[in-house]
Amino acid sequence: MNSTLPVTIRGTGVYAPPEILDNAFFSSYLDTSDTWIVERTGIRQRHRCGEGESTATLAAAAARRALQNAGLTVEDVDLVIVCTATPDVVIPSTSCMLQGELGIRNVPAFDVLAACSGFVYGLVVATSMLQTGAYRNVLMVGAETLTRFTDYQDRSTCILFGDAAAAVVLSPSDDPQRGILYWNLGADGCQAKQIWVPAGGSRLPASTTTVAERLHTMRMRGREVYKFAVVKMQDEIDNALQSCDMTADELKLIIPHQSNLRIIESARSRLGLPADKVAVNIDRYGNTSAASIGISFDEARRSGAIRPGDRILLVAFGAGLTWATALLQL
Repeated sequence: MNSTLPVTIRGTGVYAPPEILDNAFFSSYLDTSDTWIVERTGIRQRHRCGEGESTATLAAAAARRALQNAGLTVEDVDLVIVCTATPDVVIPSTSCMLQGELGIRNVPAFDVLAACSGFVYGLVVATSMLQTGAYRNVLMVGAETLTRFTDYQDRSTCILFGDAAAAVVLSPSDDPQRGILYWNLGADGCQAKQIWVPAGGSRLPASTTTVAERLHTMRMRGREVYKFAVVKMQDEIDNALQSCDMTADELKLIIPHQSNLRIIESARSRLGLPADKVAVNIDRYGNTSAASIGISFDEARRSGAIRPGDRILLVAFGAGLTWATALLQL
């Protein structure tokens, strides 16, 4: 959609657990190697949460950094949104758990589940809530503990995922040209089982059988998802640029979801863009789902790679199957 949503991102923050798993960890017990993993995914390491850590605790650490960066305190927050596919518990929402971690009381909180598209979904939802005039400072966090839902005997998936959280603080902007210039959210539920965790919900409750058959860990049809992602990423970028009557050269940076380096490089090559125009950090984090784009955004912002006035494009795809795009003027 092309209706501008004036908003400013006042602060950002990221947290990744200190434990790092490099590719040697997997080659030590699986039939794989550092070369095989890097060539097929671009991943060299990923973070893994430890004892006492959860999606909410990672989110809280990132949120504190974002609030500090924004010059605000928890008392200034009047809405909390958490984007995650790996909640602390089924009930209540992870956003409520985050509130408890931060000591935020008496403001609304809810979760958004759009998997790897979650950060962009959350950004659009948070901005839309700000447009109602009912809120002034929204804390929005993309946080995942994917390693807790990973089958470490499945060579095709266990090498992909890492844990992390990325937070942003959003407020209304007085500048009508600043904010989300274009956005598009989509999903195709007919492909819901391309990436999924079969058991643990109402469809297939936990039992000794589901545990024994590892049905509480992620399943993914990698080849089908790869084909979908390559086409969808390129289509979404094209549609955003055409809708805004822009060329890729007019963007300061494209921030794609970090799922596979080959998918990212395919889009970059097709657009004819230099490497510094497309954010890449998959080598250091792996796939962190809803935290992925937020991590790249924070890194670019803090390094000075993006500044106020720049135009950037966020693009993601994930389980559902979902996709999401947002073109921002900072």
